[in-house]
Amino acid sequence: MEMILERLIALNARQTKEQTRAFVKECPLHDYDALTQSPRLKQMAERINLTDDDEQQRKLKSWLPFRCPHYTQFRDDYRDREHIVAESFTWQTCIDIDDPELVEKANKMSERLDIEAGGKWQGLMLHKDYSIRRKLHIDIRLPLGMTVPEAQREYCKALGVACDTSCFTPERFIYISPADFEIYRADGWYAQLSEQEVAARRKAYTDRGLSIDGRTEDGSYYDPEGEGADHLTDHPANHPAEFKGVPYTSIICEYWRRTGGEPSEGERNKRLHQLAANLRAICDNNKDWLLEVMPKYGLSDQEMRGIIHSACKEPTKGSRLIDQIVSALEMGISSDEIEDAEVVAAETGAKVNVKVLPIGLKESLAGVPVTMHMPVLCGVLPIAAAYADQVQIQYCDGNLQHLGLMSIIRGEQASNKSVVKNAVDIWKRQFDEEDALARKREEEWKERKKGRKANEKAPEDPKVLIRMVPVTVSCSTLLKRFKNAQGHTIYSFGEELDTLRKTNGAGSWSSKYDIYRLSFDKGEWGQDYNSDAAESGVVKVAYNWTMLGTNGAMRKCFKSDNIENGLSSRILVAEMPDSSFSKMPKFGRRSADDEARIQEAVSRLRSYSGLVDTPRLRKAIEDWVEQKRVEAAKDIDHVKDTYRKRAAVIGFRCGVIFHLLSGKDKESKQCLDFALMMADYCLMQQIKTFGDALQNQYVEASEECKRYGTNHSVFDQLAPSFTIDDLRALKRGYCSESALRMIISRWSRDGWITKTDRHHWRKEKCKN
Repeated sequence: MEMILERLIALNARQTKEQTRAFVKECPLHDYDALTQSPRLKQMAERINLTDDDEQQRKLKSWLPFRCPHYTQFRDDYRDREHIVAESFTWQTCIDIDDPELVEKANKMSERLDIEAGGKWQGLMLHKDYSIRRKLHIDIRLPLGMTVPEAQREYCKALGVACDTSCFTPERFIYISPADFEIYRADGWYAQLSEQEVAARRKAYTDRGLSIDGRTEDGSYYDPEGEGADHLTDHPANHPAEFKGVPYTSIICEYWRRTGGEPSEGERNKRLHQLAANLRAICDNNKDWLLEVMPKYGLSDQEMRGIIHSACKEPTKGSRLIDQIVSALEMGISSDEIEDAEVVAAETGAKVNVKVLPIGLKESLAGVPVTMHMPVLCGVLPIAAAYADQVQIQYCDGNLQHLGLMSIIRGEQASNKSVVKNAVDIWKRQFDEEDALARKREEEWKERKKGRKANEKAPEDPKVLIRMVPVTVSCSTLLKRFKNAQGHTIYSFGEELDTLRKTNGAGSWSSKYDIYRLSFDKGEWGQDYNSDAAESGVVKVAYNWTMLGTNGAMRKCFKSDNIENGLSSRILVAEMPDSSFSKMPKFGRRSADDEARIQEAVSRLRSYSGLVDTPRLRKAIEDWVEQKRVEAAKDIDHVKDTYRKRAAVIGFRCGVIFHLLSGKDKESKQCLDFALMMADYCLMQQIKTFGDALQNQYVEASEECKRYGTNHSVFDQLAPSFTIDDLRALKRGYCSESALRMIISRWSRDGWITKTDRHHWRKEKCKN
């Protein structure tokens, strides 16, 4: 017997101040019934119908409860396009008949269509009711494969009425009427469809290149007739349909979202006037241009011209809101986050344009606050590179390289570093699934080996390929994994850098730091032991990893030896935003579609092999590294000069990953911009994290050279017992008195000399 699932609906009862028009909550359908039967709703309906004042009606209507026809769930109960949970798509839509003269015609025609034998719309009507102002709402089931706009257009055509394109928006809501306004309700209204039917419907969309709920990349429903559908279609398109590459339709959609949603009946003129007043800032105050891009919501051409004319008469000024919206849409983020993005760009020099990111990287940032975009990208790039381990690339110097990347995401305690883990967890699913089978085979082999008889031959080692290893893996086990890697890259993810530091701190384990350095360029590493119990051999090291850690653990892990020896320059460091005294950040959730696209990205990376030539990327990175060389030379900045070289390599490799994921034949401008952004960010973070320590080592090394160089030769020329006057004579006036005293002090500190009296010193060491 098939289980009947509870029918769910997205509602806003509008009973508290917190329940704004942006609020909506998933509820059982009986909550809707309770609302329709409430005395409060009936009283509101009576008050609305008793007043003739349009403004009063609008205010009263704004407090009516409403439902969402297209989805039952929005993340964080926030009704906008970015918070839609695609899996909660209802597979139905609501036709809104606003023209009073067409209400009864549509009412009768809908009955006829629903019972027409063999007709396209037979049995698809789910619900019908009058609005409080006696307009008509008709809910229908979407025919298989049809998107919301396609179904709305065809159904309205069958009804013989004009189509209201404002009903096409995914986050659309419908005001709720009292129970006695309901005309018809089918059993299937808001019913959850079977898994088989949902799968078939989703496939019908995805086969067309759409999302599982029939939307395109910009979040709107696919509408083949939508070019100008919301516009005044009787005017030729003589003006650009985009501003800075962003469609005006997207700008207007985001404007409505920021200003409380699309206008309802009774407020259209006022809200459209406000839109025109803001929009003219990016339409050169041109009335004809505004006429082309403005939605009309059923208003006549004459009414629209009057609204636009009135808006254009106001004093000319820019629109900060529109500027924010355009900037946000250019970057593919919410306009609420544009200020955060500007702060991040000012602090780090990195401005991630989510909109142009390729498959996999874009979805990795879904639901991630803009302040954490760079840490998440830096966290997933090493595992993305590990999947593309059969690729070879030619660097600017002509040498061939592999995609070796290691990253550390640092931040204070409770700085939300787990946002990186959540993204990496999705990326490593294919590794985890394959490794689970391999580890099972290995365990079975160990059991057979352990249980064999004394004179029985040991079973042959299956030499399984395991790609994911813990960061605490021993050197011996790591060597075994490398030997069985079959030319693949091994990957580790560590949640605590301090754990790595403790396990790598002593004995043979400390050689893992050497392994990390060698893995950057696939160098050779090995060990030899007499015992058969320990793994021996020499291998090519291909090992990528991502680590999370606090700033304290970072300082302990990267002391002077791990900074000067080159490990620090091989690390892609990312810093979590400072969360001191800040409000709790809001995270979204990745949809199943997002996760599926990440898996598609993984499969795409694994499909590449051989040499991938990227001449445009090489040229861009070569120019960048030369620019940084000139900057470092002008400042005599040895730290920048050191770190710029491998920051360029890291940026180059990140650019290659972008290129592979984009699937294009040649590197795009967006790919080059991404690589340069990563190189800049890597260089800045390396200097910020390790620069002071490296500079101190340069100073100490320089002083050491001087001490054992010039001063050492002077030391040899001094008599066994000498005075400061003797030293001054040998330096021939090229040294100040303070410098002479410093030399004496250093020699004394190093044990080279001993003071015998007030003016004399005795040499304790002589040059061999």
